[in-house]
Amino acid sequence: MTQSMTIRIPDDLRKELDKISRAEGVPVSDIVRASLKKYVILYEFEKLRAMAIPYAEAQGIFTDEDVFKLIS
Repeated sequence: MTQSMTIRIPDDLRKELDKISRAEGVPVSDIVRASLKKYVILYEFEKLRAMAIPYAEAQGIFTDEDVFKLIS
């Protein structure tokens, strides 16, 4: 099921979206949909990351380099 949504965006953002739409040959709605999907995925990732940080730090894992050392 799909639903419509009305949003307000600044004129300069709409112009940029139109420019990208023409350059990529895809509708603005597809760009907005893809952008929202990426935002939701990033939001969920950040929530999971925030939950995992205390457990990682308890194991002495503080940086990306620490993670890479463990999995290499």
